[in-house]
Amino acid sequence: MTNMQDIKKKSDAELTDLVRSARETVRQERFKDKFSRKASVIKNAKLEIARSFTELTARRRNQETK
Repeated sequence: MTNMQDIKKKSDAELTDLVRSARETVRQERFKDKFSRKASVIKNAKLEIARSFTELTARRRNQETK
């Protein structure tokens, strides 16, 4: 799991790749057998997606105000 300091250091392309891989992780976990799913893996992937989108949105808003 990445924290916000790590996410802020990444470029936009790296963040979109992070979102893509985290979404794939969520998709793979959701379609596993009921007993082999790991809720913590899904939760952590969703947190990475949300943090990445938060940073991307903040960057876009900062560019618009300049």
